[in-house]
Amino acid sequence: MDLLHGSIFLTTSKIVSGKDYKVSENSKLVIVTAGARQKEGESRLDLVQRNVAIMKSIIPNIIKHSPDCKIVMVTNPVDILTYVAWKISGLPANCVIGSGCNLDSARFRFFIGEKLGIHPTSCHGLIVGEHGDSSVPLWSGVNVAGFPLKCLNPEIGTDSDKEHWKTVHKQVIDSAYEVLKLKGYTSWAIAMSVTNLSETILKNLRRVHPVSTLVKGLYGVKEEIFLSTPCILGRNGISDIVKMNLNSDEEALIKKSADTLWNIQKDVKL
Repeated sequence: MDLLHGSIFLTTSKIVSGKDYKVSENSKLVIVTAGARQKEGESRLDLVQRNVAIMKSIIPNIIKHSPDCKIVMVTNPVDILTYVAWKISGLPANCVIGSGCNLDSARFRFFIGEKLGIHPTSCHGLIVGEHGDSSVPLWSGVNVAGFPLKCLNPEIGTDSDKEHWKTVHKQVIDSAYEVLKLKGYTSWAIAMSVTNLSETILKNLRRVHPVSTLVKGLYGVKEEIFLSTPCILGRNGISDIVKMNLNSDEEALIKKSADTLWNIQKDVKL
């Protein structure tokens, strides 16, 4: 109701709500944010069992009313719950997308820009892997207006780096916990990130986003794991996974991130 009253200020033509899933009938895109709230000091992975049960009640009703939809999962732990939604829904993997590291990468660019004194839109870099503590910063690809920072600082992001760029990734990991500590939940940044993903899908823009998708067979991953990797998004969901040119350290860290998720996911009961 609060949103409806302010709808005159938006381009949205109609806002509806209800407890019956029928209000979502024939949706092209369904965004799932429902779930137990992360508590201060609780990791995203600690949430898994509580939220799997919630997904088991939500996903079948979504598919019942919108069998041809694309699903964007936001609920944490998003990588494991994207896997859960994929399994429960019966949809192809390209149609079930986790918001993943789209926000982490935005935070990464923000902190890079803050450190350099440059607007973050001119700073480019990706976070991949788990949306969480084992996420992987791709220092080899970090650049400003196309110029790789590794050319200026070959040790960037390593323990030998005298400029301490590794702390930028720590800021990315810690930022969500800091927001949780200050106000009890995150909302605005993740909402803008998901709006960004939705626009790409609904307008068929075919932009590249680091989102959570099935990576079995990539990066040495042998299990059915969802984690973030750069993907081309459009009206059909994920049309392509962009092949990353990783160094050996980055590939090992992605495999370690996948193992972290698998150690939790293997015990999930669907």
